[in-house]
Amino acid sequence: MRSGKVAPVTSRRAIRSGKRNQGEETAAPGSGAGGRVAWFHCFSGIAGDMALGSLVDAGADLGELERLLDRLPIGGWSLEFEPVLRNGIAATRAIVAVRGDGVVRTFPHVMGILEEARLPERVRDRAVRAFSLLAEVEGRLHRRPPSQVHFHEVGGHDTIVDIVGTASALELLDVATVSASPVATGLGMVRSAHGLLPNPSPAVVELLEGIPTEGRDVSVELTTPTGAAMLAAWGSMFGAMPAMTIEAAGFGAGSRELDDLPNCTQVVIGLLAASVHASSFGESQQLVQLEANLDDVTGETLAHTVAVLLEDGALDAWVTPVLMKKGRPGHVVSILCDPVLVGDLRHRLEHETGSLGVRAHSVERWAARRELLEVEVDGYPVRVKVSPGRVKVEHADAARVAGRTGRPLREVAARAEAAWRQQAELPDTPPDHDQGPGGPITPLRP
Repeated sequence: MRSGKVAPVTSRRAIRSGKRNQGEETAAPGSGAGGRVAWFHCFSGIAGDMALGSLVDAGADLGELERLLDRLPIGGWSLEFEPVLRNGIAATRAIVAVRGDGVVRTFPHVMGILEEARLPERVRDRAVRAFSLLAEVEGRLHRRPPSQVHFHEVGGHDTIVDIVGTASALELLDVATVSASPVATGLGMVRSAHGLLPNPSPAVVELLEGIPTEGRDVSVELTTPTGAAMLAAWGSMFGAMPAMTIEAAGFGAGSRELDDLPNCTQVVIGLLAASVHASSFGESQQLVQLEANLDDVTGETLAHTVAVLLEDGALDAWVTPVLMKKGRPGHVVSILCDPVLVGDLRHRLEHETGSLGVRAHSVERWAARRELLEVEVDGYPVRVKVSPGRVKVEHADAARVAGRTGRPLREVAARAEAAWRQQAELPDTPPDHDQGPGGPITPLRP
């Protein structure tokens, strides 16, 4: 390996869909159908090496992991995985050994390393988000712009390998959604490059804002800034294990033994559940609803936010007026989306509105069966959505035709519905030859 070395370890677990025979080519990372979730159980906190060790313990392919980490344009490090016991629990410990890494890197320097590595897109994006959050937090704590932040502990070889390695392991396991339990933190004091700091450190407290946490009476740094940054940057759901079909699990060990607490992080990986219900609405869908409370944005910003969220793939987005604390009028922006898009849409909502926090919870939706067809009105195409007992004209299409023909919008909509109804009465006639009052009707992909 050009820049380092990854020593193999025999994993106790493997995702069934990730197994392969010797000589068999693997699919490109992230090429799966999506919908796989990784839930981190942070009963003893989380650190970069613990997260990476848990994913390797769960079956991340070491050969592929080595090839991805080998792209990092830094040398003088090695990575080993050691099977250990933590209070009787079999776990994997990730050990990054560094030779002479005395470099204090700036945020732009780290971004240059990630860009030069030419990592897969989702790996790069996850790593960039984690380091960006670290830079923002360090900048606020030291009152300087993120671009001027000097990373000390979190800019070293070990942190870069931990973050890129964890992002790579998630990709190799085709994880689309990251979730976590409430995050445990310790107490007392911890030593840093700036001297003694309270435990949890100020950076950890800032990074965990909006994430459920719980303190433990342990004078150990259970959650590190690196671990907190991973959850803050990648996590979309926090709380109990989400409904899933479990495929694999693993434990990543911390570096030391604790008397009364297993010093490890658990990861559970599976496909988000979608229950099947016998009803006229067909199968249910497991979706995620994101929400943010806002009291300092304009109506124009809210309208723009809803529009871009829908453009980015939200299944639905809406705004609800509410009365907030101290009698201030506000709004709740809600998003309904596929779990695969939670991370992107959460960041889009934060970016567009400046929200300091986004909530998420799983919801189940029963969508009526529908078919998207196209009719013609005065020679212009108009789409109609047909579901049991109802036909609905696409407003944008009807408005466009109304503007071009001079007909009232309601008349265009009525003619489009009539065109479909006439076609519906002639089921045996090929669609290409059917003529409604406004023209032919054409089926579209549902």
